[in-house]
Amino acid sequence: MDRSIAGTPRHGKLYAMAAPLLLFYIVWSYAPMYGIQVAFMDFSPRKGFAGSSWVGLRYFTSFFNSAFAWRVIRNTLVINFWNLLFEFPLPIIFALMLNEIRRNAFKRMVQTITYMPCFISLVIICGILIDFCSTDGVFGAISSLLGIKPVNLLGNAKYFRTIYVASEIWQNLGWNSILFLSALTTINPELFEAATIDGAGRLGQIWHVTLPGLLPTIAILFVLRIGSMMSIGFEKIILLYNGLTYETADVVSSFVYRKGLIDADYGYATAVGLFNSVINFALVIIANKASAVMTETSLW
Repeated sequence: MDRSIAGTPRHGKLYAMAAPLLLFYIVWSYAPMYGIQVAFMDFSPRKGFAGSSWVGLRYFTSFFNSAFAWRVIRNTLVINFWNLLFEFPLPIIFALMLNEIRRNAFKRMVQTITYMPCFISLVIICGILIDFCSTDGVFGAISSLLGIKPVNLLGNAKYFRTIYVASEIWQNLGWNSILFLSALTTINPELFEAATIDGAGRLGQIWHVTLPGLLPTIAILFVLRIGSMMSIGFEKIILLYNGLTYETADVVSSFVYRKGLIDADYGYATAVGLFNSVINFALVIIANKASAVMTETSLW
C-alpha cells in the first residue's frame, strides 16, 4: 500500500530534513518582502505601514537624479567584474592543481593553509589589511626598502579596488575550490584510462576529460555569480573604506547602509535596495538562459 495514501508522506524524513532550510528562507527571505512597500512610502516607524503616506516613485527618481547613483552602480559593477575575472577562475585552476598532487600529506597541508583565511573573522581580516596597508605597515616597509616613499594604500582611492579584490582572492580561494574538488571526484576514472590509451598526456586529460566533467558545475556557479553582479556585501566595504576612497569604494550596499541605518531614510534606502534586487533578478534570468543555450546546463 502506498504510504502517502495512508496519510504518511512517502519521503517524510527527507521533508523533515528540508523543513529547517525552508523555514529559514520563509522567515528571512520571503516574509521581509512585505517591507518592500516602504520604497513607495514616506515611512515612519512610529506611524507604521498603515499610517505612513504613499509617495509613489519619488525615491527612485531622487536616486537616479542624484550625483551618487552612477558612482555606486559603477563601483559595484567594476569590483564585481574584477572579482569575476580573477576570483572565479582561480579556484578552478587551484582545484585542478590539487587534483594532480599525489602526496596526500602535502595536499592536505596546502588545503588547510588555503582554507584558514575563510574561518578568520572579517573584522580581523580587515584589521590586518588596514595595518599592512598603513604608511608604517608591511607594504610601507617594503616600499621603503625599495626606495619608494610609503603611502597609506587604503587612504588612496586608486588602490582600493586592487586591495579589495586581492584580499577576496586570498580569503576565498581555498573555500571556493571545495565544490570543484568535489565535482572532480564524480568524473568516471575510466575516461582518464581511455584518454591515456588514445595518447593523451596530463594536459590532454585535463582539457578533454577533466574540464568537460567540471563544466556543469562551472556553468551553475557562473550563473549564480552573474546574478550577483550588482551585489557586494557592505560589511567588508564599510570596514575598509573612508571618506577619501568613496569615489572608488562606495557601492550600492554601503550606500543603502548609510542611508537606511545612519541617516534613517528608510524609504530611500529600500528603494535603492529594491532597484538592486530587480537588476540582479534580471541578470540571473539572462545568464541562466545563456548557459542553457551554450552549455546545456542551467538552474531550471
